[in-house]
Amino acid sequence: MTDQANSPRIERFVPVDHAGVDFAGGFWESWSRVVREVTVPSQHQRLDEERFLEVLNFDQPPGPLARPIQPSGLSMQHFFDSDFGKWIEAASYTLKAHPNPALEDKIDAIVAKLAQGQMADGYLNSWFIRREPDKRWTNLRDLHEMYSMGHLLEGAVAYFEATGKRAFLDVMIRAVEHIDATFGREPGKLRGYDAHEEIELALVKLYRVTNNPRHLALAQYFVDERGQMPSYYDAEARQRGDDPKDYVYKDYSYSQGHMPVREQTEVVGHAVRAMYLFSAMADLAVETSDLTLLAACDRLFDNLTGRQLYVTGGLGPSGVNEGFTRPYDLPNETAYAETCAAVALAFWGHRMAQITLDARFTDHVELAIFNGALSGIARDGEHYFYENVLESHGQHRRWKWHYCPCCPTNIARLIASLGSYVYSTKADELAVHLYAANSTTIVLGGQSVRVAQQTAYPWDGDIALSLDPAAPVDFSLRLRIPGWCRSAKVSVNGESVDVAAAEKGYLAIARTWQAGDVVRLQFDMPVERLYAHPAVSEDAGRVALKRGPVVYCVEEADLGFAPQSLTLGADAAITARFDPDLLGGAVRLSAPARAAEASDWGGQLYRTSRPQTRPATLTAIPYHLWANREAGGMVVWLREG
Repeated sequence: MTDQANSPRIERFVPVDHAGVDFAGGFWESWSRVVREVTVPSQHQRLDEERFLEVLNFDQPPGPLARPIQPSGLSMQHFFDSDFGKWIEAASYTLKAHPNPALEDKIDAIVAKLAQGQMADGYLNSWFIRREPDKRWTNLRDLHEMYSMGHLLEGAVAYFEATGKRAFLDVMIRAVEHIDATFGREPGKLRGYDAHEEIELALVKLYRVTNNPRHLALAQYFVDERGQMPSYYDAEARQRGDDPKDYVYKDYSYSQGHMPVREQTEVVGHAVRAMYLFSAMADLAVETSDLTLLAACDRLFDNLTGRQLYVTGGLGPSGVNEGFTRPYDLPNETAYAETCAAVALAFWGHRMAQITLDARFTDHVELAIFNGALSGIARDGEHYFYENVLESHGQHRRWKWHYCPCCPTNIARLIASLGSYVYSTKADELAVHLYAANSTTIVLGGQSVRVAQQTAYPWDGDIALSLDPAAPVDFSLRLRIPGWCRSAKVSVNGESVDVAAAEKGYLAIARTWQAGDVVRLQFDMPVERLYAHPAVSEDAGRVALKRGPVVYCVEEADLGFAPQSLTLGADAAITARFDPDLLGGAVRLSAPARAAEASDWGGQLYRTSRPQTRPATLTAIPYHLWANREAGGMVVWLREG
């Protein structure tokens, strides 16, 4: 930990209230509606059917496990609390703009049971209270106690902000007081921290509601203590009678606990844990003016995006550790790329963008949202992917629920809160981060300013941004020029603005704004061919297609045969057209290609002559829409020749 007493204060842009952003008329309108009307209700039903909510029956003896103990000694049921915590958070985001008494009743019923079961000292975890009260806080390395409490805390903050009801918030404040009394560097406290990061960022959210410095100090303790040696996890294991050398992951890089966070230079271990940790580090950098944390985040972001990120914004190639292996290890068919990880990358990048106003962060937020995260939910709003592969032979199908259903509630809370990702403000500045048809009202310079975007983005790059202040007002409008855009035009009331003046990807326009002002943006959106670094061996000789922020894939459903047999000519012209009948409407790509012919191979597996090819038409759809139709193969990276 460093002394920030003399550090310059970091002023961040503050995201607008998500509930004030109306996505009517555009891409996100239907997604927001389906999450509100289908996803949130069906997830509560799944939680009930799968016996997740049964763990809250504190007045009854525990019944048979809904999820058995694994050979590792861990049951998914150890952290059921996190799943309904995230569900409450997602539901709360929908409630803020769309009140729903029946939905509130469901949340209140969960809150009442949590309040009933909470121990006198504030401890709150359904597994340990009902099944192993004598083992609480004995295995922070494996059992996720604070991870679960963190998600409950995020849900409590969201529910309080949506409804003004304090019951859940007060329950979780008591839980935080218990954690604060148990952990820390003071005599008599445990110098531990949860191996699954989450409580850290949740505590910062709580601090921003309560302004209680102890909440912020506790978050800072957990971040600062992580990776200190000798490791707390070794001492904890010995206290349990275990040998630390028997740890299945061998070292604590799995949970980013292998060295102090400020010394870390490579993103390692479990992908979701890493993204949650870095999100908390970004928050703490702002709240404590800690430039060393900010520098670490900047360095780690570059490592992730320069060496370890899928073209879709997915991350974490391995299912063994649900995370990272080595630089440039980005297999396609076995990609893990957990939905939660892409969602959490959006969390982290969004926070970094508010601090630095650097479009390299927002570009990756947009990449993850439109591709690696959105692919995690089906168009019907109630089927999901846990893993987001970049190639399939038809074996990957969406599921209604998962053995470990962390991803459905994660993608739901992202989409339900997406309004806060579009705009943010600081003093007399308004930043526009994402483009989408929407309208909102923002206060700038003491004046109410109506802001609206008219656009078909991401299907085209033309945006009309209207600004209607109640009275003339001076402020600086900062427009993100996407990193994928090679040519952009911007005008105000028909007068051109020099796009070359943009700094770190944001173009500033400072003037006195008046009712009726219109900013027009035109981003050229041709189809681009992307090639992987030579060290990404799986993609050698292959090409991926991207148009604007959307990555494309080829599905067997459009071809009638396996897409792996296709070769796209190096000079083949690729056309784009909007298809209103494609899963709610989307742009398709098409191009002439060649398909390998297998009919003349007989029973041979190998032969001395090349395969024959025949003409074929390549049809590509947005990656996030794949596996919404009949089963079949899919590829993102196409052979090129």
